[in-house]
Amino acid sequence: MGNGAISTPAAVLGPAIKPKVSAEDWVMRLILLGIAIYLLVAIVLPLYAILSKSFENADGGFIGLANYVKFFSTPALAWSIENSFFVTMISSTIVLLIAFIYAYGLTRSCMPMKSLFKGIALIPILMPSLLPAISLVYMFGAQGIFKGWLPFELYGPAGIIMGEVFYVFPHALTIMLIAMAMSDARLYEAAKALGAGTIKTFFTVTLPGMRYGLVSAFFVTFTLVITDFGVPKVVGGKFNVLATDVYKQVVGRQDFEMGAVVSMVLLVPAVIAFFADRIVQRKQVALVSARAVPYTPHPSRGFDMAMLAFCSFIGLIILTVLGVAAFASLAKFWPYNLSLSLDHYNFDLMDGGGWDSYFNSIELAIWTAIIGTTVVFIGAYLVEKSKGFHVGRGAMQFLCMIPMAVPGLVLGLAYIFFFNAPGNPLGFIYHTMPILVICTVTHFYTVSHLTAVTALKQMDPEFEAVSASLKVPFYKTFWRVTVPVCVPAILDISMYLFVNAMTTVSAVVFLYSPDTALASVAVLNMDDAGDTAPAAAMGMMIVLTAAGVRLLHMLLTRGIQRSTQAWRQR
Repeated sequence: MGNGAISTPAAVLGPAIKPKVSAEDWVMRLILLGIAIYLLVAIVLPLYAILSKSFENADGGFIGLANYVKFFSTPALAWSIENSFFVTMISSTIVLLIAFIYAYGLTRSCMPMKSLFKGIALIPILMPSLLPAISLVYMFGAQGIFKGWLPFELYGPAGIIMGEVFYVFPHALTIMLIAMAMSDARLYEAAKALGAGTIKTFFTVTLPGMRYGLVSAFFVTFTLVITDFGVPKVVGGKFNVLATDVYKQVVGRQDFEMGAVVSMVLLVPAVIAFFADRIVQRKQVALVSARAVPYTPHPSRGFDMAMLAFCSFIGLIILTVLGVAAFASLAKFWPYNLSLSLDHYNFDLMDGGGWDSYFNSIELAIWTAIIGTTVVFIGAYLVEKSKGFHVGRGAMQFLCMIPMAVPGLVLGLAYIFFFNAPGNPLGFIYHTMPILVICTVTHFYTVSHLTAVTALKQMDPEFEAVSASLKVPFYKTFWRVTVPVCVPAILDISMYLFVNAMTTVSAVVFLYSPDTALASVAVLNMDDAGDTAPAAAMGMMIVLTAAGVRLLHMLLTRGIQRSTQAWRQR
């Protein structure tokens, strides 16, 4: 009662009055509901279909855990689990070590040509995982350039590990670069003032500061390796892993029930790694300080030259793998006639899909980029910027996270069971381009969504508040303010979806028809048929296309940013 305040019992006030839901809020919720229904149909229901299939026999009757008992009691199948974990752990360890040193050189040294080495390190992203494996065959196979150089057999665990290290290196490096960029220079200054040497500073400041980045990089590489299909398909030989077992059960034996069982077994470590990674990333964000000072390396000739030598060595390996694949695609008759020719690019004479498969991939990539970017960004905007509806937005956020935990092979097989099921009204899209677009967008939805959310979080909520107070419709604010401000992120999402649509194999290998064969699948089919050089040629077409579009994206980004991001300049 002090200071003239009047106390009013809560009972007198009555229940709190809920804010009125406007027509605009209902429109936003309906759009959000529509995207949620898409995700339910595109990811949740197919996963339920494949889970159900693993408990059924060939006639569709429920048989409980009989299929799982058969799987674990069949030595050849059960060994696939041990084999998968073996190559995954070794590949992840090797790639983390290499990526750490490479990132350390880019961020902690004054070595020259850092941008060039960073660009070279990202080249594997433009390649389907089949292509580096094919290149390894031309390098170390029975008729390879460096035949006899390896102290072990290429076809088997060693070949898989070599191919996977190449394939996942840029993904691990990207995380390492981000983790090292977060380092606070004040900690290094304090360590120096306390008399700590270089080695002690490394173990007491550098490693603890990026421990979450290291753990996150491990989980990402673990998931990528254990779920990859391309590398073990080409150089795995008789060394079975879970990813190739799914393919063999479905394509080779037409045993869809056992394929479903292997898929569910493959899904478990991927899901565990995904949730562990999410927990680690939350803790990593909590470490960022608003007062942190960016670390700036100081010249040290010996250290800088050592880092330059290491990055040059790794960069040379990457360029060699790409160069051998390019040369193999042009060599007339390897290894007897190495004169250059474009004969292997006459895809219409090969068993694999012809030039139509390449243009189908272009079509798929374009539709995936356009539709995927639109759906993802609008969905992220409504999750992040809409008012109220907390339960619905939380559920939507959870749905957006699911695709990242699902391997491509599992998703593709789940689509067979769901969309090809009798009585499914959506069955008409099976074996068509739309189902390939839906599958590809869904497969890469999570990373795109997180990119969009990150960009939207940087925008002050006052934009929406001011618009609401001025009675400006939300769609006008979205189109006139949000989209222009987030143009860089939108372009990055479209580029990410386009490149991945060009290179993906696992998610679409079960879903194409003769009319919708894709370039990445054509690489697989031609390699299976023994047309290795044409397979390398098709792989190079994918690389050249992805690189060309990435270059176009870079030019467009600069031009568009000049016109839409002028407000950033002082």
